[in-house]
Amino acid sequence: MYPFIRLAKERLKFRNAPALPVLGTHVSHHICWPWDLDPWMELNNGRTLTLFDLGRIPLLARTGLRQVLKDTGWGIAVAGNSTRYRRRIKAFHRITMHSRCIGWDARFFYMDQSMWRQGECCSQILIRAAFTSDAGIVPPAQVMDRLGKPPESPALPDWVQAWIAADGQRPWPPQV
Repeated sequence: MYPFIRLAKERLKFRNAPALPVLGTHVSHHICWPWDLDPWMELNNGRTLTLFDLGRIPLLARTGLRQVLKDTGWGIAVAGNSTRYRRRIKAFHRITMHSRCIGWDARFFYMDQSMWRQGECCSQILIRAAFTSDAGIVPPAQVMDRLGKPPESPALPDWVQAWIAADGQRPWPPQV
């Protein structure tokens, strides 16, 4: 089940947090609960993706993007991701999450998130997200205009550009 109570806690906790620039970093703290575990008694890989939501949603609020969604009736959807799992997170481990937007292109926003425990990175995710309307994908330049910010993105890091290029070569729909 989706962690709605934890999401409500995060929204409440950060409701008066200082605004962040679009490229600012939101830092949050979480606990791995027993219901987050897989049969090997570590944080489930699917739950990891869900917990990253708990960092992105307050990030959207603090950067003003959530208000843009509310004002326009747009939505936001994950359109792709690449995740690295490097250290185990077990029950009751406390983790620190860093969430930030690193730029955009003509269609998507790119976000980098990571989970840390005792100074070591446990997992990292690159998210490609799209703002959506009834007409389809909303160009990031239009989103930035609604936010009152310049439409130009900073240069995306080489590793992000390489991922975009590699993902563009994947066949769609997949062959079965």
